[in-house]
Amino acid sequence: MRGMTWDHPRGYDPLVAASAEWRARGGPEIAWDRRSLQDFESYPVEELARRYDLIVIDHPHVGQLAQHGCIAPIDTLVVPAELADIAARSIGGSYESYAWQGRQWALPIDAAAQVQAWVPGRLAAPLTRWSELAPLVAQRRVLLPLRPPHSLMALFTLSGMFGVALDIAGPDLFPAAAAAPLAALAELADALDPACFDMDPIAVLEAMAAPDAAIAVAPLIYGYVSYAVQGFRPTRIGFADLPAAGPAGPRGSVLGGTGIAVSALAADPEAAACFAVWVAGAEVQQGLYAAKGGQPAHACAWEAEAVNTPIADFCRATRATLDRAWLRPRHHGYMAFQAIASERLNHGLCAREAPAAILAALNALYRDSL
Repeated sequence: MRGMTWDHPRGYDPLVAASAEWRARGGPEIAWDRRSLQDFESYPVEELARRYDLIVIDHPHVGQLAQHGCIAPIDTLVVPAELADIAARSIGGSYESYAWQGRQWALPIDAAAQVQAWVPGRLAAPLTRWSELAPLVAQRRVLLPLRPPHSLMALFTLSGMFGVALDIAGPDLFPAAAAAPLAALAELADALDPACFDMDPIAVLEAMAAPDAAIAVAPLIYGYVSYAVQGFRPTRIGFADLPAAGPAGPRGSVLGGTGIAVSALAADPEAAACFAVWVAGAEVQQGLYAAKGGQPAHACAWEAEAVNTPIADFCRATRATLDRAWLRPRHHGYMAFQAIASERLNHGLCAREAPAAILAALNALYRDSL
């Protein structure tokens, strides 16, 4: 069998190790290829379904993939009891994110959301309030990934933090009240290094991890467990819940992570589904998957001392944010919207357009996506 994942140690190494163990237990050999993070977010997954048996996907692709028949509903390939523990014990909405129109299209193997990254020694502790950010911004000690689609993810997260509900059913995704979180994003982006518009989360974390860097915090960034491991980079990075913007605490972060799906054209879909269930299950997630640098999606791993100790409590320190994360739209047209809306948002931020004008443009794009 052949599988496709994304090109980062967190996305590749655990699956290679799990596949070797699967082979040792008598399962078929699985050879994994990988693609870049930018390709992972934008590559036409329909093309991958023709070439691979197993595909690691981002959940907003689900509606598109289901409509085009690219992946097989995994709940038709295994008995329901095999999915019960994964469904009940996935982090936040990770399992739900791969459900669409009454079927389960993938299983969560990696859980992520926008959290806070900070550098112990450059800060005494992570931020607890959004208002604590201002002096650090003035000192140029803050970075924020704003390369598309991450600017849009930041706007989504800030909307949740400010208590602004987004209407995924449409026709308008953003209500008028979203002008406040957009204004907060615009103010922050205007004060930061313009290089942020070319930075994704990995680029920001690499900059923070440089030994001579002054950057102390990235307040909204997808967590990467690799950087919490001592020795992965010269500077170890800490991760924490989002700094709260109101009394409700860390809420509204945009759910990310990945799931493992079976191609509708797989040579042996039942065998592929058996591996998917095994690698998403408790035993592998809290054992081999976490030990090999994965960022598990099963709650047993997030609660385990053996998982948290080598990663400076990455899981425990961000759990509240993950459990209260927001699930993005997943309809067929969403991924195209995400790409073009991110570019439109960045244009508006760089041109210092009024929030109302930016929101109107984003809502028009969203209506076109439905």
